[in-house]
Amino acid sequence: MSTIFPEHFLWGGAVAANQVEGAYLTDGKGLSTSDLQPQGVFGPVVERHAGDSGIKDVAIDFYHRYPEDIKLFAEMGFRCLRTSIAWTRIFPQGDEGQPNEAGLAFYDRLFDEMARYHITPLITLSHYEMPYGLVKNHGGWGSRDTIDYFERYARTVFQRYRHKVKHWLTFNEINMSLHAPFTGVGLPEGSSRQAIYQAIHHQLVASARAVKACHEIIPDGRIGNMLLGGLLYPLSCKPEDMLETLQQNREWLFFGDVQARGAYPAYMARFFTDQNIQVTITPQDRTDLRETVDFISFSYYMTGCVTTDQALNNQARGNILNMVPNPHLASSDWGWQIDPVGLRLLMNELYDRYRKPLFIVENGLGARDKVEADGSINDDYRIRYLNDHLVQVGEAIKDGVEVLGYTCWGPIDLVSASKAEFSKRYGFIYVDRDDQGNGTLERRRKKSFHWYAGVVKSNGATLE
Repeated sequence: MSTIFPEHFLWGGAVAANQVEGAYLTDGKGLSTSDLQPQGVFGPVVERHAGDSGIKDVAIDFYHRYPEDIKLFAEMGFRCLRTSIAWTRIFPQGDEGQPNEAGLAFYDRLFDEMARYHITPLITLSHYEMPYGLVKNHGGWGSRDTIDYFERYARTVFQRYRHKVKHWLTFNEINMSLHAPFTGVGLPEGSSRQAIYQAIHHQLVASARAVKACHEIIPDGRIGNMLLGGLLYPLSCKPEDMLETLQQNREWLFFGDVQARGAYPAYMARFFTDQNIQVTITPQDRTDLRETVDFISFSYYMTGCVTTDQALNNQARGNILNMVPNPHLASSDWGWQIDPVGLRLLMNELYDRYRKPLFIVENGLGARDKVEADGSINDDYRIRYLNDHLVQVGEAIKDGVEVLGYTCWGPIDLVSASKAEFSKRYGFIYVDRDDQGNGTLERRRKKSFHWYAGVVKSNGATLE
């Protein structure tokens, strides 16, 4: 069978520590910002008390069940698994002088298990969580001190796992901080744009320092950034809609511009002036930012439209990004519009802009799965969604885009980030747990499990 996918294409899946591990205070782990969001990114921030509980506290218990799950991923032929390190397992409060050995040892065991099956780890340093101690005692990313604490953490894990992990990411969906500041930068909802952009600047400097540390400690390693791929189309060809679309796309592309080009883009000077935002940037910051990522990774779930028509803007919907619906597209159960061609467009946009390899590290369909009387789960809708998107990845490769791999989001059911739901399922593997936390946590293969195994085995040749 012929295929246009590269010979060493990294097929796999992606999860996040706070959405699968559970064991939220086990082996010395500290409280993270995610632990204080038991109802998800859009829920309230809740102080934790002894004896209380949240659905993410157990999640799918990956912390204890990872050998079983890794074996299932290997059965599908995974060449790569993206996950994250829970920063609070390594530095429980974030500002300790020495790391927590029990936390470090857990990830040693996890990476060793992956190595048994020749699965390449792709590891995110900070995925929608940070130590709550840094928020409470230091002001989160609003404080310049947090740069140093993050660099210490990054250097600690690079040194520890330098022989086991060669592919790294800094911050998950770093541009999301504009829309959910507590999740992204540890600032309270309602923070000023001035405060948010200053915190984002600190995070961009920390990302660059992590890139430099990775290059020093793991010379044969590669480290990328991670963007929420929020590609927007103009709703009409009115020049005003075209201009507004340019400006709104720049709001998220700005992060990639800094991380891949090593400096703030010129257009941000006008943006800051127009918005009366004054970001403190030191000469050392500018030097630090010159250290650029090796590749661009991103999530892709949907596109949206932009219009200057305020009445239509009031209809906007989506996940973290509020987008005006595209009248030409269908939507998922959660109102996310399905646009496979948009993935090809995004890949071409990013590759033309940065000329660096791309890695699609999240893409998937959240849906309500039904367990049939015989125990089967016939998720043909998920197969169709993933097939259509992967066909467009192939088209982008034909366009000349260099792509390192594809890790679909949630290869095993997990707690959704936005609302901490189990009913919004992404996986090829069903986990017996519901939104109230009931269930046995039993794992079960869906129809898509066998389909994806065929795609990986054929290196994409079975796509239709």
